[in-house]
Amino acid sequence: MTMMFVEGNEAIARGALAAGCRFFAGYPITPATSIYHQMLHLLPPAGGVCMQGEDEIASIGFCLGASMTGAKTMTATSGPGISLYSEQLSFAIGGEIPLVIVDVQRLGPSTGSATKGADGDIQFLRWGNSGGLPVIVLAPVDVRDCYLLTVHAFNLAEQYRCPVFIASNKEIGMTRESVDFAGLILPEPVDRKLCPDDHSGRPFAPLPGEFTPPFLPIAASGGSRLSRQTSSSHGEDGYITTDSGAIEAGILRMQDKLVAAVGDFTFYEYDGTADDSILVVVYGVTARAARTAVRQLREMGSTVSLLILKTLYPVPEECIREHLKGKAQVFVVEMNLGQYVREIERLAGTVPVRFYGRMNGELINPKDIVEQVMS
Repeated sequence: MTMMFVEGNEAIARGALAAGCRFFAGYPITPATSIYHQMLHLLPPAGGVCMQGEDEIASIGFCLGASMTGAKTMTATSGPGISLYSEQLSFAIGGEIPLVIVDVQRLGPSTGSATKGADGDIQFLRWGNSGGLPVIVLAPVDVRDCYLLTVHAFNLAEQYRCPVFIASNKEIGMTRESVDFAGLILPEPVDRKLCPDDHSGRPFAPLPGEFTPPFLPIAASGGSRLSRQTSSSHGEDGYITTDSGAIEAGILRMQDKLVAAVGDFTFYEYDGTADDSILVVVYGVTARAARTAVRQLREMGSTVSLLILKTLYPVPEECIREHLKGKAQVFVVEMNLGQYVREIERLAGTVPVRFYGRMNGELINPKDIVEQVMS
């Protein structure tokens, strides 16, 4: 047994290394900086590269360049940095460039409170790209999740050739817990599928029966095969196009490759029975308070279930609908003023949805949740 006492940010760094990450670039920002510090210690001995850009825009650009050569890459920041990442995130989506982005959220808006936690970036992670195409967003609850979901994030980025967000926050990233890393069961590592020799002229054309195109690294085989990359609307051959049919086909494919597959990477916890009348829906660090609150509510005679979502986007609609069945009321609890609750309301139909949120830098505690459910 290898029990270690680590914070969430260190667990993310260790998870990245275990997943095969060999390139990290970032810019110091509270409360994500310790991920950068950890990568400085972990990557060089493993033959990797860790570097600081002159700002957030340069840092994510370094990551995209490294990914285009075939490296597994990661960057980490907080809300203000995510704002600066936006243009390059759109490039990663449109250019189908694998990348893991950690957002250790802090209280906003703007520079807000650097040492206060929140979940205020949730909608921004999903919609903060030009064009509004889907992204994958995973939300850890604790230090163990930080490690495991980071490994999954790299696998998903490689499999679907897309950016994947880890929506942590200050309270998760800077809380220390004991974790037996050696005892964790990790998924098998996934590497992006490489382009066959007879397919290299069509860098954005999937193989038959697939949604995601195979990958041809920049300077592959010493430069003997041409690799094309663009941030503009393009056809399967990688050349810029104004053909509306080709543009639409490419956009729908990039949408469908994630939305159609979300059932394969829907991570969640559920505690309840089919007879429970109340469903509490949470994610992130608030899940820890919700577990205690649900236990207390049951002791008080309430029939209540708990759904902890760890895949936020694409919205795991099938999972949510399944756990909404038979419920008379739903409570959504978030460390913001109401962001993911809109997705639950969309799926709940006639089931009443109530929201409790707070955005003042303080954690929501079990008493808060119990009072809201009982009111």
